[in-house]
Amino acid sequence: MRHREEAICLRTTDYSETSQIVHFLTRGCGVVRLIAKGAKRPRSTSGGALDLLSEGDLVFTESRSGSLGVLIEFSESTSRSTLRKDAARLGAALYAIELVAEMLAEADPLPKAFDLLHNALLRMGQADAPVQAVLAYFQWRLLRHVGLLGELRRCASCGGEVNRERDTYFSSASGGLLCDRCQAGATEKVPVERSVLAGMVALAAAESGRRASLPDALAKGVNRLLAYHASYQIGKPLKMSRHAIQPMRRKNRRNNGGS
Repeated sequence: MRHREEAICLRTTDYSETSQIVHFLTRGCGVVRLIAKGAKRPRSTSGGALDLLSEGDLVFTESRSGSLGVLIEFSESTSRSTLRKDAARLGAALYAIELVAEMLAEADPLPKAFDLLHNALLRMGQADAPVQAVLAYFQWRLLRHVGLLGELRRCASCGGEVNRERDTYFSSASGGLLCDRCQAGATEKVPVERSVLAGMVALAAAESGRRASLPDALAKGVNRLLAYHASYQIGKPLKMSRHAIQPMRRKNRRNNGGS
């Protein structure tokens, strides 16, 4: 069956001297994995080899029984020139598409996830964009959308109230913040400073439509925490995290004295 979709290029792999295997996030069909035959030829229907972050109109046939679909035509409609010229913007953008490629299952339509990525990349490409804040909001919304991040008022383990007036702990295994009682027995957790928690509260406010600011220092702390959570859920660190985000180390009983 033939499809025409808005699409963003997430991943490319050389298949032969002239062809590529390309992963796209589409708005109506989710993540699709296609073979782009002859894509690296200058006169191909994609206009040459496909690049990461490329966005445009994609025509393809769907795969059958786990095989590759076939790219028929791709017309790029959105330029990423500003992103590609700035290392910080490019690192954040490449981290965002890697997160999507690793987190979302193939052929699972999530139009909201497409819109989140499209809007994040568009904003990152603007000269006045606070890149770390944009990335933090994107990570927050994506993790919330796929059901991997709970709300901030309740302990993710027992449902009790969390004291947000002091430093606390976050458990990726539980999917959120921990109360004092539950954090004491948690084997996987990372500390969350009040400033980072304040940043997460700001993101929650922005998600609900209220005006909220996220200074760069707070955004970096939130990004480290959310990147840690994403990598724990995926089961491996994301390659681009070291270029976009300073990694966070978790605490466990062996290195925190059992507390």
